[in-house]
Amino acid sequence: MTTRPGSPGAGSGTPVPAAGLPPPAERGATVIPDRVVARIAARAARTAQARRAAVPPDRSAPMAPSASAAVRTGSVRLHLTMDLPYPTDIPRVCERIRRDVSERVAQLTGLRVREVTLTVRRLVTAADASRGRVR
Repeated sequence: MTTRPGSPGAGSGTPVPAAGLPPPAERGATVIPDRVVARIAARAARTAQARRAAVPPDRSAPMAPSASAAVRTGSVRLHLTMDLPYPTDIPRVCERIRRDVSERVAQLTGLRVREVTLTVRRLVTAADASRGRVR
């Protein structure tokens, strides 16, 4: 099999720029809005909550985690608010959730996660999750 110079598999090792386009470094930057990063963090928190705190990820009870994000020059600070089951080892579970969310957000966005603040909204017992609203 023979290949032409500049074609895929030619083995030149250097990418050939597209006709008329400046080099990738000069084309601009991808900007991810705060609200998009917050939605990614909330989804990652829901997954981590189900995995680390043994809370089922359904939206009926407990309440789904919420998140806010502040993106600045390639890094992000996150604030999560969520429910945790009672009884649980709160410091250990919170640290694992922080780490899981941080890794997932960094993986999906390419941003460096500087800080993850986690607020426990309430502790949910099995009785709280099973009973409905009382009128």
